[in-house]
Amino acid sequence: MSLLSDLINLNLSDTTEKIIAEYIWIGGTGLDLRSKARTLSGPVVNDPSKLPKWTYDGSSTGQAAGDDSEVVLHPQAIFKDPFRRGNNILVMCDTYAPSGAPLASNKRHAAAKIFSHPDVAAEEPWYGIEQEYTLLQKDTNWPLGWPTGGFPGPQGPYYCGNGADKAFGRDIVDAHYKACLYAGINISGVNAEVMPGQWEFQVGPALGISAGDEIWVARYILERITEVAGAVLSLDPKPIKGDWNGAGAHTNYSTKSMRNDGGYEVIKKAIANLEKKHKEHIAAYGDGNERRLTGKHETADINTFLWGVANRGASVRVGRDTEKAGKGYFEDRRPASNMDPYVVTSMIAETTILWKP
Repeated sequence: MSLLSDLINLNLSDTTEKIIAEYIWIGGTGLDLRSKARTLSGPVVNDPSKLPKWTYDGSSTGQAAGDDSEVVLHPQAIFKDPFRRGNNILVMCDTYAPSGAPLASNKRHAAAKIFSHPDVAAEEPWYGIEQEYTLLQKDTNWPLGWPTGGFPGPQGPYYCGNGADKAFGRDIVDAHYKACLYAGINISGVNAEVMPGQWEFQVGPALGISAGDEIWVARYILERITEVAGAVLSLDPKPIKGDWNGAGAHTNYSTKSMRNDGGYEVIKKAIANLEKKHKEHIAAYGDGNERRLTGKHETADINTFLWGVANRGASVRVGRDTEKAGKGYFEDRRPASNMDPYVVTSMIAETTILWKP
């Protein structure tokens, strides 16, 4: 094993200028991250347009028919590779037919249009996304640290908890934290969540489309780490039925107008817009979210829009600091853990900046 480890960690710069680029994309389910690697002739500048496009077999990812299976990858964002290190890179891509048309599963393309709109760009939308997830035992699909076929003690001691009887999977979490920082992802923190075996990382503040890129690559890195650790990553919004918290992706949001003096009035108008389009947002905020948004376990009911200051049972929460300062940001607590960040971030921007009720 030591020889295998030595080979994996070879420093290529000692013998060649060539680098390895891992191309990452989203498959046909909208949640399955795929990737494959290619060799490039040398280090690249941080400009994805300089990278070559590439193709893959879309019939094997549910994105093309077998008799016309070619799908084209367009590089969109570059990150340092924490697994191969050196000058090697991770490349977040989106997907197109050979004709140049974006695939139906390519949600980044539509999001980029919204974020490039002059009115949206002028507002410089910032996002902070709180990605919750559950670590499962590989052979049982039961949360890490839970007795096989049984249950741990009730919720209470696990949130931000410490100790072998409260925190399960910290090695995975800390490895992911450092790997994201190495990659250049603006990860701003991690914590153990309310349900044992459940954790959260936060990405942001991130501007516009970059929030989606960073969340997707952070998810990719996490899944690669769980692969090594022999655990399974679950983004199910309610992985365990009963009196256990679900998993969300609370999305903190502000615009330039909200961050300036008088911003609280802008925030209230934006929340009013979100209320008017509640059903449309819920429909786009993740699969299985109705199992999580029950009105219990720090959620609002899925059919009811409610906002409040410091209210974690609301659809949208405004922080005390924002209320006091009269400017700042708010938190949309409705998105599920398996939401597509391209969809959620662009939809919030469209509803609060572009849409006129």
